Amino acid sequence: MRKNLIPITFLAVTSLAGCVSQLPVADKPAPVGYTDTPMLPSGKWHVHDPARPAPPVVTPGATFSDSAPPPSDAIVLFDGHDLSQWMGDRGKPGWKVRDGYVEVAPHSGYIHTKEDFGDCQLHLEWAEPAKVQGHSQGRGNSGVFLQGIYEVQVLDSYDNPTYADGQCGGLYGQSPPLANACKKPGEWQTYDIIFEAARFGADHQLIRPASVTVMQNGVLLHHKQALLGPTGHKILASYKKETPARGPLALQDHGDAVRFRNIWIRNIAEEEKP
Repeated sequence: MRKNLIPITFLAVTSLAGCVSQLPVADKPAPVGYTDTPMLPSGKWHVHDPARPAPPVVTPGATFSDSAPPPSDAIVLFDGHDLSQWMGDRGKPGWKVRDGYVEVAPHSGYIHTKEDFGDCQLHLEWAEPAKVQGHSQGRGNSGVFLQGIYEVQVLDSYDNPTYADGQCGGLYGQSPPLANACKKPGEWQTYDIIFEAARFGADHQLIRPASVTVMQNGVLLHHKQALLGPTGHKILASYKKETPARGPLALQDHGDAVRFRNIWIRNIAEEEKP
């Protein structure tokens, strides 16, 4: 999205705009405004490259249920009643809780959990504003930040072209989703995310990058997708320094009244070594 944020224990960043075609950078110069963006390790696309092919649209099945309880060992982060598990950029969260959901209060700042997490399973539901306003990155923009530094994009990508690594479900500035599984604005949607934190050795060198598996509305968007480093806007991510083993979950205020509900998380223990 668009600003550097360092509230208490974490860093978050992100956003811009564009459209898509089927021509790679090698065949077509990067459009004006993108020539100063770094090239991804594949050497094929610039970060936020509007020429990067858009993921195919996949209509999700009607399997959503808002009545399913969380698993017995889940930590419920938001049950529709209050934000007691959360903090805001300026202390107390400024977002609005009503009718079982919490809504972004534009320009009040991000919210992040009081507790830190490492490897985890995360479930949350969100809804874009029913009234469509803006386009590309300026339409229903928010984000889910794992450990406060890795963003899974939230965006109204229903019939709304933008650059591929910034559309809904993208690992912002790095990996587009495998599909565009967005529902219509105003409809509730789900993310189910499996996250593995980066691992570093005693010499602080990277042993294994962080990775995520992401399902949106029951459709696979990423499968054990490695992250290049903390996500950001117009940057080539890297692990130049060791990232924390644990960090807070953060939800982004990008100026749009996106709603969230039914947020829970499960800690995942590392497999026992033989």
